[in-house]
Amino acid sequence: MRSNRSRKLDQTRNNPENLSEDCVLGPALNGVVISRYGQQADIENEQGELVRCDMRRTINSIVAGDKVIWHEVQSDGGAQGVIEAVQERDSVLTRPDFYDGVKPVAANIEQVVILSSILPELSWQIIDRYLVAVEQMGATPVIVINKIDLLDAQQQTQIQTIANYYQSIGYPVYLLSVKTQQGFDTIADILQDKVSIVVGQSGVGKSSLVNKLLPDTNATTGDVSDVSGLGMHTTTVAKLYHLPTGGDLIDSPGVREFALWHLSAEEIFDGFIEFAQYRAQCKFRDCKHLDDPKCGLKAAVEQGLILPSRLENYHKILLSIAENKPAHSKHY
Repeated sequence: MRSNRSRKLDQTRNNPENLSEDCVLGPALNGVVISRYGQQADIENEQGELVRCDMRRTINSIVAGDKVIWHEVQSDGGAQGVIEAVQERDSVLTRPDFYDGVKPVAANIEQVVILSSILPELSWQIIDRYLVAVEQMGATPVIVINKIDLLDAQQQTQIQTIANYYQSIGYPVYLLSVKTQQGFDTIADILQDKVSIVVGQSGVGKSSLVNKLLPDTNATTGDVSDVSGLGMHTTTVAKLYHLPTGGDLIDSPGVREFALWHLSAEEIFDGFIEFAQYRAQCKFRDCKHLDDPKCGLKAAVEQGLILPSRLENYHKILLSIAENKPAHSKHY
């Protein structure tokens, strides 16, 4: 599959005259996908201009952040270009879909900002789900907790205690209030000169953060429902923005839960990066880290070396996969 893609890219670059619509197409050009809409996508050309393009039927997937080969279309109306091929991705963030399998969300990402908030709910379990996904894609995760202006001093101390553990195993954690701008300058600094994506539940403040970072974008924001307490979904397509201080930011569709049923049990385990050093201390090679005697992970929890909720969340993720994995799914 990779060799076919490379051959297609070479043909497009070196001999565009062989294409079926050569008479109306210009030379092969490079571009970056800003956002996708159905069978069309907005790409940015090398001059920084936005161009609406159709997609070849042979292209299976295009998402924000993709680097593409495209041609200008000499036409009076409609699309201004056609995307011929997608270059190989350095990284891709995927989201399992119950009906369609694993779907890419954004590509060529260096840093994933996992945004959670005090409202609708601060869930370290959901944060752990995102961390597992980010570990699999190979990007750098950053945890940001928004709406800390809603906390009193005692609550903030409790959250900071948990945050200190995550920082001790290598995950930076930042406290933020987009409303009061507490911690905002720090977040702006970590986004500089990187391609980042913001992910998190609906209602945690992703669009509000984008609006603060990029006042001219006017990304749609949503409130927390008074009835359900859940965030109301607002953003519908992932979109790439250029930051004025350098770097790119992708605002992604809000999701209330990040499913991981496409991953194996071993991949889930590897996503909890501090576990591996203690597994060698398990008495049995096939230890499930539940009621098994002389379990290295359980001993580490008892000694305060592993946060108890991390081991609990690991088992909850495995259980949710067993209960919710689609019958027609397979390992991707």
